[in-house]
Formats: sequence, structure tokens, C-alpha cells
Amino acid sequence: MRALEIYRSAPRYVAARAAGGRMPGLLVGAMAPVRLVTRERPAPSGRGWAAARPRLSGICGSDLGVVTGSTSLYFSALSSMPFVPGHEVVAELLEDCEDLPRGTRVVVDPVLPCAARGLAEDGDPCVPCTAGTPNLCDRVTVGHLSPGLQTGFCRDTGGGWGEQLSVHRSQLHPVPDDLPDERAVLVEPLACAVHLARRAEVAPGDAVLVSGAGAVGLFAVLALRELTAAGSITVVAKHERQVALARAFGATDVVRPSAALGGVRRTTRAMKVSPSGPGAASGGLPEVLARTGAGRSAGAAEFLLGGVDVAVDCVGSTGSLDLALRATRAGGRVVLSGMPAPGADLSPVWFRELTLAGTYASRGDAFAVALRLAASAPLDGLVGGRYPLHRWREALDHAHSAGRLGTVKVCFDARDRS
Repeated sequence: MRALEIYRSAPRYVAARAAGGRMPGLLVGAMAPVRLVTRERPAPSGRGWAAARPRLSGICGSDLGVVTGSTSLYFSALSSMPFVPGHEVVAELLEDCEDLPRGTRVVVDPVLPCAARGLAEDGDPCVPCTAGTPNLCDRVTVGHLSPGLQTGFCRDTGGGWGEQLSVHRSQLHPVPDDLPDERAVLVEPLACAVHLARRAEVAPGDAVLVSGAGAVGLFAVLALRELTAAGSITVVAKHERQVALARAFGATDVVRPSAALGGVRRTTRAMKVSPSGPGAASGGLPEVLARTGAGRSAGAAEFLLGGVDVAVDCVGSTGSLDLALRATRAGGRVVLSGMPAPGADLSPVWFRELTLAGTYASRGDAFAVALRLAASAPLDGLVGGRYPLHRWREALDHAHSAGRLGTVKVCFDARDRS
């Protein structure tokens, strides 16, 4: 079968990491550790597995992070190369899978916990899986599968960026006949947003900040409006279409990154302070920091006394997380949804006694709720690009520039050989 494959190449990893997001043309060209290959069809052993043909598979920010070398080395122990990416998948079963007959359209929960690894049937599931939180599985490197925190990061299962993948019954959610593929492919990120909204623990009337208005941020706004009684939701967006979509999904206010702190201050009537402001003239600490150069660090940025009750970082960049921390009131909650980058100043966490909460994948009935949202929410036109596998450079370049181009989600269609 044909598939796109991520492979281990230290020189390309270093080159891609050095280029970062500054030269996207290089990242999807000679520097990218990606190749179109013909490889054996995946066939994991064990009960409950079946072959499936991807219909559409999204390109996620975490996929781009692997391509650009920006993903933390923390995750190198949780994947097995070479692997076929693609974890946002709507697929068609090529054979019966327990109670699901051949031909059933399904969306895939990509997490590969104890059930998929044969550990549950062996009577040795981990504590999180036993507790009903398989997204926190402790056994994602063992069992009868190679290491892989998800489908799309595991050598044995394949992924959505190929003509076939293997899926376990525990991962599958049937798609209603009247839900088109272009909406079904959004179910997995919507399920993550549902989980995010629950982890945010928003109280009635709370002021919320959502930093970022790509797919993760927009779906976060949608889920927060649907599942919580949030008061104001301020969204930080860079591009015009993101502004319009954020409002359509329930944002109270949408601000540019440069005006984000001021927007939160106005909404929450907080006080804005600057580390290089009061006290400088009298020889206080800010003046000392300015003289030594320390005041030019990230910690010298303005911040609020007061602010939102809950902030959600949906980007994962240092700047986005810094903003979330600096805009949250004392005792508030900051939720990390984007895969975090290193370097954020954690002083506000200590001084303002903030609660940091991570949110990874989904659990419980999140996929059922996401399927309902996929059918009812204003999602038409969010899939702004569909590419065959052999046009992978064009597809990844499009995804890398999606916000600027007015696109929310770019997908591969492995069935298309045109």
C-alpha cells in the first residue's frame, strides 16, 4: 500500500528544528523527515483488530510539530518509527470488527491503551484504564503493539495518511449515514474539545480566555458554549476568518494578540501592571532589572492583577502560554490544550497560586457528544483543502499556513490518485 511515513533522520530533525516555522517551503521539501513509500499493510495481532480504509484524515498541529522538529523529545519514547501519521480519521471497515460489519463508516479514537494492546484481556490493565481514563494509560509502550501513544504515532497500526490502517474495536465510533465525511473527520478534534471544556471546570458566569483560534481554539469555544455556563469568552485570533468563526462559535469578544491583555482588562476590570513601571525612578527592582538586562526577558511583560477565571492555551507556543498565565486572576485555572513549548515564565503560577491543568485526547462519552456537535454546529466549509498523498508537500505547506489562508482544517484523501 502507499503511505506517507515519518522516519528517523537526525540530520533532517536538526535542520527542520533550526528552520522552525520561518521557512515552510524547506520544511516540506528537502528537510522534512517525510517520504511517500510503498509498505506492507499493517496487521497487529490479537483479538478485536480489523483493517480499515481511510476516507479523510486531518493534518493536526501535533503532526506539523513532528515534521518541523518542534515536538519535545519527551515524546520520542512514546512512539515507534517509522510510523504513518494521521490520527484524525474517518474510515470504512474492510472487514467485520466484532459487532461492526464490513463497510461501516467509523471515526477513530486514536488512543492505544491497555484494551488495544491486549493487556485488558490478559487481566492486567493499568490503573488509569481500570478507572475509565484510557487517555492516561500507563502502558502505551508495552503489550503486543510497538510503543505509540496514539494511532498515527505507532509503527504497527498505520495511520490516516495511508491507504489502509488497523483499528481496534475499542477505538471505533460508528458514523451516522447522514453525517458527511467533511464533518465526520472533525469528530476527533471535537471530542478533544469536549474533554477540554470539562477539564476547564468553568463555573456559571466565569470569564474565560481562549488563546488561539485555529481548529483547537475554535472547537474549544464551541464546546465551552455548548457544555458550560461561561459568561464572557474572549478569543485571541490573528486572522480575519478566525475572528468571524470565533464569533459564530460563541465568542463574546475577539482580540488580536497585541491587544489581548488590554481586552481582558476591559472585560474583567482588572489592573494592568508592568515590571518596568512603578518603582523604576526610585531605584527599585524594576530599575535594577532594566540595567542588568533581565527586564527584557519574558518575565518583564505586562500582566494583570485580576483577570479571567479560566484561561485556555490552544496554541502551545511560549507567547500563548505566557499570555494565559499573565491574564488569569489569582486562584484561577489555566488549561493547556496545545502541545506546550518550553520557555514560559511560571512566576504567575507561584505568585497568583494558579492551577495548571493539562488536557490530552478524550475520555468517557466525549465522542458521542462530538458526533452530536458535528451534526448540529456550523461546520460547513471548515475543511478547506483535500489532497491526495502524492501532493503531500503542498498539503503540509497549506496546513502550515492555514490560518493566514483562511483554512481551518486540511485533510488527506488517500483514495484519490489523481
